[in-house]
Amino acid sequence: MKNHYPGLLPKAHLWTDVVLLNLSFFFAYVFRFEDGISTIFENQYVNLLLVANLVWIFTIYSLKTYRFTRLSYHFNTQIGNFLKAITVHGALMMAFLYLSKQGEEYSRYQFLMTYGLFLTLAISFRAGAILFLKLFRQAGYNYNRYAIVGKGDLATLIREFYVQHRELGYRFSGAVDLSSTQNSVGDLETMVKEKKLDYLYCCLSEMNDEQVKEVIRIGERQRTHIRLVPDFRGFMTNMASIEYHDMYPIIQINTKPFSSLNEQTVKRAFDLIFSVIVMILGAPVFFLVWAAIKITSPGPVFFKQQRSGRWGELFYIYKFRSMRVDADKMGLQHSKGDDDPRITPIGRILRKSRLDELPQFINVLKGEMSVVGPRPLYKYDVDMLMEAAPHDFQRLLTVKPGITSIGQINVGYADTVAKNVERLKYDLQYLKSYSVFDDVQLIFRTVQVMVLGRGQ
Repeated sequence: MKNHYPGLLPKAHLWTDVVLLNLSFFFAYVFRFEDGISTIFENQYVNLLLVANLVWIFTIYSLKTYRFTRLSYHFNTQIGNFLKAITVHGALMMAFLYLSKQGEEYSRYQFLMTYGLFLTLAISFRAGAILFLKLFRQAGYNYNRYAIVGKGDLATLIREFYVQHRELGYRFSGAVDLSSTQNSVGDLETMVKEKKLDYLYCCLSEMNDEQVKEVIRIGERQRTHIRLVPDFRGFMTNMASIEYHDMYPIIQINTKPFSSLNEQTVKRAFDLIFSVIVMILGAPVFFLVWAAIKITSPGPVFFKQQRSGRWGELFYIYKFRSMRVDADKMGLQHSKGDDDPRITPIGRILRKSRLDELPQFINVLKGEMSVVGPRPLYKYDVDMLMEAAPHDFQRLLTVKPGITSIGQINVGYADTVAKNVERLKYDLQYLKSYSVFDDVQLIFRTVQVMVLGRGQ
């Protein structure tokens, strides 16, 4: 069967969420008041439920929560879209309660329990649906048939992609080389009709303009989706987006990560909110570290050092001092770990737990650093990496350095060229795509390093 009920999955998610929202409201009401679910229709709570449903419909329509395809349907995207929707919905409902004349009559406990249940049930449903579809498609069901026009390297890459991602449910049905005298556009249409193809991938590097137009007409006649695949291998390794200038598509190459306004806004907002929370809740820890350094070692509590930031611009990084005041007399050199005579006794504890990095949240608030990002380096480390891996390191300089990074977690302290290059490779993985959830995951892994004392 062609097209396999297009749009069914988004509709299933939409109506399931509506049902779960109402069930969560009912269960929270029964648990809070314990006087039977029938009484909900005899008081003002039925009005609150009606408003909650209307606000939810408005929210998901505005945020386009259920706009996704088979290729974009994965757990991180689903959870991210849902969390945005439930956050906006909760804020609008709180505003309603605050402005409503009957707002004080509603139970805040019931309100919070409704969202707790809704969040738990909706996330569980998404996890179950994604796992079920993955196993269902891997077993050979719910698949799309596709063929490829072209037989070169690009065609091989397309086929290998779907072989490696069987959970997407795409089944290869053949390939046609229109540049060969043995094949014609008519033969291609015959194959499309006989095999009832859902998708036809066209390798543009192996086709002329007239052939492309003919294939599009075949798609229109046979109700087959046509996907045009340009060959940008070798010179377009960065993420790209397409903008339409009137009727002409323009390919925008993102020469630096987080180049979209949305990504920049989300990342900066996360940095500011997280930093403020850490500095407020962590104030007692800041004070204890300050007192410990002051008591055990003469000299200033804080230490600042010049590092290389975004675009190679130099700035001063702030840390709790972990070395003796006269450490610079031994020359500028990397730390030798536990055997380094310059490190104070309390400094060893601070480095193992990474508590010496806490003042860098000041750098984050100033906009010089981010919470998560490649670590800021000394100038001589920058010069070293510019020689060892100039192109890759140049990409790291396009983003703000961070307090923690995936390279720092996996490699740790880098005191050699080899370790620096290894850490560089990990950090480049982070730059390929940005997600708040990736940042949160890396922060949790950093906390684990701090608790276990694996820092350096």
